[in-house]
Amino acid sequence: MQIISSDKTPRALAGMLEGYDYPAILVSSDYEILAANALYTRAFGDIDTRQTAHCYRISHHYDKPCDQAGESCPLAASRRSGHREKVLHIHNTPRGKEHVDVEMLPILDASGELQYFVELLKPVHHASARTSTELMVGTSARFNTLVERINRVAPSTASVLLLGESGTGKELAAKAIHDASTRKSKPFVTVECAGLTETLFESELFGHARGAFTGATYSKPGLVEAANEGTLFLDEIGDIPLPQQVKLLRLIETGTYRAVGSVEPQRADFRLICATHKNLRELVQQGLFREDLFYRINVFPIVLPALRERAEDIPLIARSLLQKITGNGRHRLSPPAQALLQTQHFSGNIRELRNILERAVLLASTEEISVELLHSCLDVDVMAGSVPADLHSLETEHLRRLLLRHAGDKLAVAAELGVSLRTLYRRLRDHGL
Repeated sequence: MQIISSDKTPRALAGMLEGYDYPAILVSSDYEILAANALYTRAFGDIDTRQTAHCYRISHHYDKPCDQAGESCPLAASRRSGHREKVLHIHNTPRGKEHVDVEMLPILDASGELQYFVELLKPVHHASARTSTELMVGTSARFNTLVERINRVAPSTASVLLLGESGTGKELAAKAIHDASTRKSKPFVTVECAGLTETLFESELFGHARGAFTGATYSKPGLVEAANEGTLFLDEIGDIPLPQQVKLLRLIETGTYRAVGSVEPQRADFRLICATHKNLRELVQQGLFREDLFYRINVFPIVLPALRERAEDIPLIARSLLQKITGNGRHRLSPPAQALLQTQHFSGNIRELRNILERAVLLASTEEISVELLHSCLDVDVMAGSVPADLHSLETEHLRRLLLRHAGDKLAVAAELGVSLRTLYRRLRDHGL
């Protein structure tokens, strides 16, 4: 909190707003905006303070305070507690709806009486309330909770454990944490732990010296070195066998490692983020996952909601996926088709939704995907005999056609799919191509 002399007027206090590094407004206890700094004006536009302007009307277009409209209100919370309060909101801006991390600071006079509030509005750059092919998208309460937890942990050095079903976007969340951290200008390195043998795990993670094993004709740096000063993301850490878990624990505890075939210790400097779709506590009880390693990586757990738990986000996610699939954004879902998608269970979550939309784009004869076409894409029995009936076979056929179209140029195929070359090779391997 901040204490001021009781004779300070709002006009006199307005100048102090320029001392903040974020857009800021001065607000009265009855929600009236009294002043704004230049950063606020540039980000959110001018406010005519000659007329009564309430914060809830400007930011949300509400006719009553946020807490009376079903949302959390940092001003009301700060008034009750007498301390600063934080909350994630979706604000209306000149660019459309945007996630904003709102911090409310109470301003007291010398006698301790509440005078005003300073509201700091910190833009969120790693999530979007509009269509995006690069960021996590959503506006639901479950999604906003996820974004808020990312905002809280990102500036710290704490290890993060991302939990949730397959296909919920854990790698995208890990990248969001990295992009919101102090290491954002440094590398973000992903290690896919599933399927790595013990020897391959060590070589991939720690690198190897020349002559370390048959075929090691040159020294190769590992992914830990590649992630130096950045973020190391261990995807599907629950799939690491026990022998590798010991080596990983040693790396985390000592901050040092040795390349395979080398006796020279090297220092490791990285932010650790892990992810799994498995229940690690159950694996610990079954003796399949080390308890000491579990507590090392489980400093700040974040659960990613299943797609069915945030069905109101499906239209926005679908528009973003269609833009990414087609590259031009011309394909769209009819309103009944959107409504149909929102009724689905999606056991494969966002990954399954993307597959269904790719199928629909391939079969669509117009730019609008109708509910009838979507029904045929969801109902494999309807499609039997015309195209491969199961999702795996359809994706295999789609990949085969892309390879033929681009004469085997995998870079071109990866670019058209909007995935990395590494992800494409994994898909090709999974489909026997």
